[in-house]
Parts: sequence; structure tokens; C-alpha cells
Amino acid sequence: MSTAETGGRVVLVTGGASGIGRAVAQAFAEAGDRVAIADVDEAAAGRAAAELGVLAVTVDITDAESVAAGLARVADELGPVEILVNNAGIVAGGGPLVSLPVEVFDRVLAVNVRGTFLVTRAAAAQMIEAGRGGCVVNISSIGARQPTPGLGHYEATKAAVDALTRTGAIELAGHGIRVNGVAPGPVHTPMTAGLMDDPQARGAWEARIPLGRIAVPGDLTPLVMFLASPQAGHITGAVVQVDGGQLLT
Repeated sequence: MSTAETGGRVVLVTGGASGIGRAVAQAFAEAGDRVAIADVDEAAAGRAAAELGVLAVTVDITDAESVAAGLARVADELGPVEILVNNAGIVAGGGPLVSLPVEVFDRVLAVNVRGTFLVTRAAAAQMIEAGRGGCVVNISSIGARQPTPGLGHYEATKAAVDALTRTGAIELAGHGIRVNGVAPGPVHTPMTAGLMDDPQARGAWEARIPLGRIAVPGDLTPLVMFLASPQAGHITGAVVQVDGGQLLT
């Protein structure tokens, strides 16, 4: 029996080798879905896939040809993508806009915006061709709505992701494809470990959060799973924050 005949939905999680992406991939795998994790780090993706019992696909989401090849492999080995979680993203540094290196801005824009667009385009094309509808869940950030000095470059890209979420929801609704977003505040992941290990920096973040703690990836996975489920069948174009109340402050 081929993998495509074993049941479950075909789920693609970008940036699935660690952090939020890995937690999301694990949740879908434990639910019985057929999961592929796409990551630019081939070794890390391979390790995570072996631990979770899922498919690893090496993809540079900033490159259209790499995305096309990765999505074709997922379709060949698991079937057409039915659920896409656009999780891959970077910060790549920080600093005031007046002194931020252009290279940093361009790199974050390429991964967070161009990458989200390219993978959404390829996965949605598979969904449309299959004719069974589908779901896209974009991992955004409350930074799209609440500025933090020194992170303007990153927050601008997440505002763009929110815009793509809303446009995708309108354009793909006629094909039975829903597009939603999850907007966390700070989350303790390998990407933020340096910040979280600094007591002063961590304390400053926690002081902004009414619930008083930094999120962990497991705080986000239930919402991602819900938005990808039939129970959310009438929800599209929404971007839901998971921030411990930070947007209230």
C-alpha cells in the first residue's frame, strides 16, 4: 500500500525542522495526517522527519524552482497538498530603520513575503487541480499590528503576510480553499533562544504580556489545528492572535 493510500490529509509545513513548525508538524502527524516538512536546512529537516515519522523536503522558499520541485515531490509521495501551514520565517537581525542594513531588509522580505507567496501559489494550484478544496494557515505576528522599535523590518513583512491572507481568502473561496492566519506574540523557539536566555530582555517582554509569560509552540498548535479542521469550515480571512493579551496593552 502506498503512503497516499494510508488515510489522513496531506499537510505541508514550511520551516518544519524546529520551533513552531516542528510542533505543528508533530500535532498533525499525531492526528493521523500525512505530513511533509519543508525546510532549507536539509540535515535538520531529516532529523525532525525521522523523529516524527514524516516526509522531509529540502526547499528554499525564496526560489520558485525549488518550491515547485518540493511541492511536486510532496504530491508524488503523499498526494496533492490539502493543508498548507506557511510557518517559515526569519528576523535576521534588528535595528532602527535609519541604520538597518538593506541586505537584512531584503533577506527578511524574501523569506517572509516572497516565500509565503511562492509556496501559497504552488500549493493552491495543487488544491485547485485536485478539486477537493483545502486550507492555508499563515503564521504571522502581532508585530503586524503592534510596533516594537528595532523590529520594523520584520513587522512590515508580517503585515504583508496578513494582507496576503485576506486576499487569498477572497480569491480562493470559490475553490473551497480557506485562508487564515495565526498571530503570536513572542514565542520561545530556537530562533528566539538568545533573547529568552537573557533575563533582562525576557523580563521586558513578559512585562508587556498581561498573562505574564512568553508563549511556547504548544500554545499555538491547537489554533492551527482548529483552523485547518472542518469545525472552522465557515472561517476564512481571519488572523487570530495568540499573545497572552499583549495587544491589549
